[in-house]
Amino acid sequence: MTDPMETEEAQALREAVRALLTRRSGPEAVRAAMDSPLGYDDKLWSTLCEQIGVAALAIPEHYGGAGAGLAEACVVLQELGRTLTPAPMLGSAVLCGEALLRTGNDEACERLLPGIAAGTSIAALAWSGVDGQWTPALTASDTGLDGRAHYVLDGDLADVLLAVARTADGVGLFEVPVDAVRRYRVTSLDPTRRLAVVEFASVPARRLDTEGYERPLRRLRDTAVTAVAAEQVGAAARALELTVEYTKQRHQFGRPIGSFQALKHRMADVHVLVEAARSALYAAIVDGDAEAVTTAEVVCGEAFSHAAAEMVQLHGGIAITWEHDAHLYFKRAHGTALLFGDPVAASGG
Repeated sequence: MTDPMETEEAQALREAVRALLTRRSGPEAVRAAMDSPLGYDDKLWSTLCEQIGVAALAIPEHYGGAGAGLAEACVVLQELGRTLTPAPMLGSAVLCGEALLRTGNDEACERLLPGIAAGTSIAALAWSGVDGQWTPALTASDTGLDGRAHYVLDGDLADVLLAVARTADGVGLFEVPVDAVRRYRVTSLDPTRRLAVVEFASVPARRLDTEGYERPLRRLRDTAVTAVAAEQVGAAARALELTVEYTKQRHQFGRPIGSFQALKHRMADVHVLVEAARSALYAAIVDGDAEAVTTAEVVCGEAFSHAAAEMVQLHGGIAITWEHDAHLYFKRAHGTALLFGDPVAASGG
């Protein structure tokens, strides 16, 4: 079976995104973006959406999207992961786009998805409590939504706010007026990922799902985990590339340190983990079942964490300076590892 991320179309998409990010999202640009008021470069995001259509990839054409799929979105996420580019792709285009599609609510999709697909609207999904698990932290009643949602991607600046809440009959997905909640950005380990807390106090909300959201919520988590795995694969591969480049440049005892057998073995081990992560990501996209997705979550997360740790170790003292990018890869690795909950707990293990 052909890898959906290696078709001619996918390769062309990858080349287009990589070329743009090479020009516009180098290390200095990434640092400027993560320190900006938005936490990302809105001009770069507009270019990605207008010229390449990245936010529209996983959204059907009749809702203003490109009608591609998760595989194509993962191609973009891999490239964003490679450069650690801050962008609303994961939270708005993938997570919220999928959340809306799984409601089966044509009116809501027709109203909200075109803006998300164009990148002109930034959407956020509130769901998790302070423990970071996928269990809804909010409750719905006749008076509205109550509770506090943590780790909301781009939650403090989104102009479309969705919320998963426990209801009398199970779980539902709600649309919430952004001016009816209290939301604020929080400092997180990973400065390239913008997270917020959103507080609800009898907030009026419109329920969007029609037949309960328990099953769609499980599938939504699978999509979210697969998307993060794509980021992790791209970032792990780039961390290895940068480490190999450095070991060819750094000399000790009159020779490049990369020529020492012990370091060759360590980098070869990372290479094996990265390739295993690629395979796990492929299986998650093609199979899509819970077991394949959980495997990808574990394998891709461990590959990235190991690649980032070896990047720090093999770069030596320079890696722990603020000026070098190694610490950003290390922080992204640990920040994404539990972004959508502990993989063992989620699988029931």
